[in-house]
Amino acid sequence: MKKFDRAIQILVAGFCINLCMGILYAWSVFKKALVVDLGWSNADASLPYTVAIITFALSLLVAGILQDRMGPRRVLILGTVMVGLGMIVSSFATTPMMLVLTFGVMTGSGIGFGYACLSPSAMKWFHPSKKGLVNGLIAAGFGLAAVYLAPLTSTLIAEYGINTSFLVLGIAVLVIAVPLAFTINNPPAGYIPEAPAGYKSTSTKPADINWRGMLKTPQFYSLWVMFAFASAAGLMIIGNITSIAATQANITDAAYLVVILAIFNSGGRVAAGILSDKIGGVKTLMIAFVMQGINMVMFATFDSEFTLIIGAAVAGVGYGTLLAVFPSIIADFYGLKNYGANYGVLYTAWGVSGFIGPVVAAFAVDTTGTYTLAYTVCSVMIAVAVVLSVITKKVDPEALEKKLATA
Repeated sequence: MKKFDRAIQILVAGFCINLCMGILYAWSVFKKALVVDLGWSNADASLPYTVAIITFALSLLVAGILQDRMGPRRVLILGTVMVGLGMIVSSFATTPMMLVLTFGVMTGSGIGFGYACLSPSAMKWFHPSKKGLVNGLIAAGFGLAAVYLAPLTSTLIAEYGINTSFLVLGIAVLVIAVPLAFTINNPPAGYIPEAPAGYKSTSTKPADINWRGMLKTPQFYSLWVMFAFASAAGLMIIGNITSIAATQANITDAAYLVVILAIFNSGGRVAAGILSDKIGGVKTLMIAFVMQGINMVMFATFDSEFTLIIGAAVAGVGYGTLLAVFPSIIADFYGLKNYGANYGVLYTAWGVSGFIGPVVAAFAVDTTGTYTLAYTVCSVMIAVAVVLSVITKKVDPEALEKKLATA
């Protein structure tokens, strides 16, 4: 029972740390203040966020390798400290380049270091049949951050200004997330999680494949393309939902759509995680892709508040599914021993999607004045993802290990 309590503690701590590190999702509030209050251009105000996305994806790869070798605690402490100090130093930034270095590089790297450690540690404390649920709950903390951080940041900026807001939020991360990071560790050697009641064991040998072996499997490339294409479509909607509402329905204040997206994004992570434990990760992805594809085809017709709320909710669930299910699939296909490095390599797909989505949206609006072209491109990408989800089969670890041994 004590081991189970410890597993729950790890899960709750991981969830709460992600609630702190989800500061990335509040950038739209900072961006507005930089433009309106400080007179920055939209491009200058967007650059720190763009750099943070890149450093997040790259540092997650590095942190994944480190935590596989030395455990999660030290890497996670470093990550949370970097997030907090990055925010604090950002309070002294006076130019776009300074903010790129403090928020974009320092905070972005810290988020990557922290995010890389939470899922692998939590999964090792729970039975393998709960991988999806564990990943979904951990990832939900990151997604839910926008629900409270956006209004909190907006209030802080209105009361104290943008510089003090960075300072207050940075101190909060140091006070809350860093102590929680000290509680995260891997289970002791030989630890075997208790199987849930009614669980029927399979005789399949658990996988133990490193990233080099993973790159020799066709499944990895299918997963990478699915992750990149589906994430790009989701991020295109997430990053432009208020502009879409203004363009298609003449709604000038659509901040509530951002909250709806965040709530359904987080709920989708938990629900998809649970579903993937029952029917498998790839089947869960296929369902999400079909739902996401239909939504994308229809999005150009959403010209009222009601239809945009439905569209935002579906987009949120579809995107949230990716962040819960892909980690579970990597653990399921290639094992937990090298999970950090393996998922870090796959996560580069998310980094690429952060370019694809905004570029597609910007090109569509600049050339046609509407988002219709962006919806079409995203629909095609999701169609490719659907096909890949149909043909992608689980890796056979025994056959792969024999193949690698003879190579």
